[in-house]
Order: sequence, then structure tokens, then C-alpha cells
Amino acid sequence: MSEKTPYFVHKSSYVDEGAEIGEGTKIWHFCHIQSNAKIGENCSLGQNVNVGSRAVIGNGVKIQNNVSVYDDVIIEDDVFCGPSCVFTNVINPRSFVERKHEYKKTLVKKGASIGANATIICGVTIGEYAFIGAGSVVTKDIPPYSLAFGNPAKIHGRVDEAGCKQ
Repeated sequence: MSEKTPYFVHKSSYVDEGAEIGEGTKIWHFCHIQSNAKIGENCSLGQNVNVGSRAVIGNGVKIQNNVSVYDDVIIEDDVFCGPSCVFTNVINPRSFVERKHEYKKTLVKKGASIGANATIICGVTIGEYAFIGAGSVVTKDIPPYSLAFGNPAKIHGRVDEAGCKQ
């Protein structure tokens, strides 16, 4: 952080013109923040994070290493995204078929946690304070305060706001 920018960007990272980054946010090694991306205050983006131009990240979000937040992914305040978790934005990708007009909105609500290596299929909503276990594949909406894991992810209980199983 400096007088010029109220946030920190490591010298190996790129922030494209037009990106909005909130005060106190830290962007670590080898990240790319695309133009028009919106990142809130006091966030931490680990090594090798990519944020798409139509992605929105709230305040107090922690995104661990090797995560791509693609276009039309909305992450609300205080969300945790574990290392190498995956967001998708097209339900049926093919390299030879252009489907940018078919991106589906994915919403991760306030306080939710996504474990390492979990995959979030586009078009779902993860509810407030829900907890997604490591390695899970989320194919359907997850209700608030749910503990969900597996492939496909299924609900196995409830958690409180601190992430403790009830």
C-alpha cells in the first residue's frame, strides 16, 4: 500500500485499467485482475489468482492460491475460497463452440466457506455461512448454514457462523 494506492499489489501481478479494488486489499504473487473486476475492502488474494472482468468480490474475502473467479461469479462479504477451488461459467463447454453469451451466474453468499479443490458448477447459489468440504463437487444450490460435501455434494448437517458443526 502506498499514498497512491490504498491497497497492495505484488510486483509480479497485473491489475488491468478499470478494475476496482478496495482499501486494505492485498493481491499477492502472479495474480491477474481484469478490467472492470470489482474487489472489496480488506480482501486477500493468494498466489496465482485470476479475477474476471465481470466478477464481483465483496469485503473481507480470502481467496487462497490457484483460484480463478470467472465472469458472472459473485462472491459476497467474508467468504473463504480454499486453495485450488474451481468455479465454472459454462455448463457444456467445447473448445470449438463460442458460448460466452451462455455464462451462468454463480452466487456465493456472505460468510460461506469453500474447501480446497472443491468444484462449483456454474449457476448455483451457496447460502450464507454454508460450508463446502474439500474436494466436493457442488451441482445444486446449497442452503444457508449447511455442511455439504461429496461428489456430488450432499448436505450432511448444519454449521454455525463460526463453521462449527451443530
